[in-house]
Amino acid sequence: MGRAFQNRKESMAKTAAAKTKVYSKYGREIYVVAKSGGTDPNGNLALRGLIERAKKDQVPSHVIDKALDKASGVGGEDYSPARYEGFGPGNVMVIVDCLTDNPNRTFGDVRACFTKTKSKIGTPGSVSHMFDHCAILAYAGDDEEAALEALMEGDVDVTDIENENGQITVFAPHTEYAKAKQALLGAFGELDFEVDEIQFVPQTTTPVEGDDVAMFEKFLDLLNDLDDVQNVFHNAELPDEA
Repeated sequence: MGRAFQNRKESMAKTAAAKTKVYSKYGREIYVVAKSGGTDPNGNLALRGLIERAKKDQVPSHVIDKALDKASGVGGEDYSPARYEGFGPGNVMVIVDCLTDNPNRTFGDVRACFTKTKSKIGTPGSVSHMFDHCAILAYAGDDEEAALEALMEGDVDVTDIENENGQITVFAPHTEYAKAKQALLGAFGELDFEVDEIQFVPQTTTPVEGDDVAMFEKFLDLLNDLDDVQNVFHNAELPDEA
């Protein structure tokens, strides 16, 4: 699998300087995950992982609590997921995941990001077949055999396990996220996951060079500035990543 999954949020951390933007994205995602799976993190592993990630990104407790309170109430916003695919600067493959209460507005906003950077938004499925939709769980450790045994006992369909620099990274199909996390927690007790996410991991990368580098950075900036955009996945290989 390699470490291509790490490209996901590096750009966001760099461009979304406004903390309120990050808080808003987490608040919306926590609300949706809690609304669909329950507000108790112990019974909703996706929510538990999301809250842990939010805390690592220094999202204040009151932002998390407010999102949970809204999810436990009746009514509230009706957000739905929306996914857009296409080709960014340098012919890079891009997947944009959104949460929106107005799909027409969101599509227009995302399409404008493509248009302003001479990029092309595609049809559903136009690039996603070139990505693996993976659950990724990483924690400090060096015993991949023990991890594999725990996952096998949990009847988890494991895609890959990496053991590098004192960290175990488990890749599994996105549908196996809850089973994989439960199996690891059941075997090793409380784990401090460095990575606890579902991501689109590119099967191949596309080098971005010359003028396309600045245009690609602008493209990511435009997308990350949109409130409805939650995640941007791409297969770009930028010069400093080579």
